[in-house]
Amino acid sequence: MHSQTGVEDDRELVSADPCPGLRGPVIGYQGFRYGRMPPIQRLLMPSPIVRVMFGFGAPVLTMDTVARASASVLSLASPLKLTATVGHHTGRVHGLVVQMTPIGAYRIFGVPMSEWNEPFLDPVHLFDRSLAGLPERLAECPSWAGRFALLDRLLTARLVEAPRCSPEVAYAWRQLRATRGRMPVRELAAATGWSRRHLERKFREQVGRPPKAAAQILRLWTALQLQELGLPLARVAADAGFHDQAHFNHVFRAMVGSPPTRSRVERVFWDGAADR
Repeated sequence: MHSQTGVEDDRELVSADPCPGLRGPVIGYQGFRYGRMPPIQRLLMPSPIVRVMFGFGAPVLTMDTVARASASVLSLASPLKLTATVGHHTGRVHGLVVQMTPIGAYRIFGVPMSEWNEPFLDPVHLFDRSLAGLPERLAECPSWAGRFALLDRLLTARLVEAPRCSPEVAYAWRQLRATRGRMPVRELAAATGWSRRHLERKFREQVGRPPKAAAQILRLWTALQLQELGLPLARVAADAGFHDQAHFNHVFRAMVGSPPTRSRVERVFWDGAADR
């Protein structure tokens, strides 16, 4: 377990790996606590990670940067998203985030990922009886270690009886990840022996997006990693699989709501843990 604390701004950030039986489907846990602070904006970019946040403190005003829809949320289930979101808070925010692969989330919660796309979805709507009261139980734990241990126990039990992912979907997702979204969908379908339409339907169910959309998220994710290294945008676009910089700019604006140069300056929060 790793932790960071800040005395001056009264914050606490804690991260931990899941127990060995969950590794793979579950990427990690992140706990956070912010005391009274000046107003903060945190930008969450589209990524190939599913995040489920359980809030214990004040709600966070969350807005889609493209659609401009907004809601005040305490807890939030975020599947593979095609658009960025920004959270606004003024302090006393307390909670925990579970990071999962899309297939891991599908298996653990037993709910088709296509049903996760409701805007600002509260994770309690995904729970069955075995997870009833989970946010309250997490809030009542006296320590981060206790919260992570509770998640280990409950999620491991869920995984034992979880639905299986189709081998074809698992293979196609691995290929998309390995090529960072650059493998054509027709080649994916041919490799699985399925029709393109059938692969798209199963991907929506078990990953949350059809392969073409998932590939676009992976290409943007790759571009963000390259941009964080300070590479020129033309190089970022080429190395991430875009036709040219104009194509990258167009896709970036469509998914983030601003051009990449502006977002590079304003981006406050970006989590690069997809390949952990």
